[in-house]
Order: sequence, then C-alpha cells, then structure tokens
Amino acid sequence: MSKPHLLVHEKKDTVGVVVVEGLKAGTDMLGVITHDNSDFRLTAKMDIPIGHKVALKDIKTGDTIWKYGQDIGKAIGDIRQGEHLHVHNVKTKRW
Repeated sequence: MSKPHLLVHEKKDTVGVVVVEGLKAGTDMLGVITHDNSDFRLTAKMDIPIGHKVALKDIKTGDTIWKYGQDIGKAIGDIRQGEHLHVHNVKTKRW
C-alpha cells in the first residue's frame, strides 16, 4: 500500500486527519481506516494543512462531527466532501 494522505479511526467517523505536508486542492488522496486497515480514495476540494480535518462526506449545518468514533462538535455551515474542517466551520457543543 502507498503512503496514505489521511487517516480515519472508526468507520462511523465523518472526518479524517491529513497526515502529509502541503496537501493541495485536487489531490486524489489515499485514506486508511485504522480500525480495520481498509482504504479508500477521496479528492481534496481545497488545500488542507497537516493535522487538520477533511470531510469524508457532505455535512449539513448542525450535523454532528465524528472523529475517533467520538462526537467532537457540530457543523456551523454546510461542508462538502473533501473540504477542510477547522474552527471556521465546526463548533463544540459544550458552549
């Protein structure tokens, strides 16, 4: 298997974590689900920094964001598959 561009921990996750430097929009990314070592392909819709999240599917405003099999917050705007997720479009549910 080639070196992955992103990692996903659980099948129910809606985001993956970018694990390469300089990921550019249009990149055909190799993703790996670490829970079962399965892989998939996804196209990056924008540049995404290493360590940041990428949407694995279309996410609607108010939808729960799942990472590591855990609820990490909610979308505060619509997010398309392959787009960057960070503080500009995800908010904690704690406050």
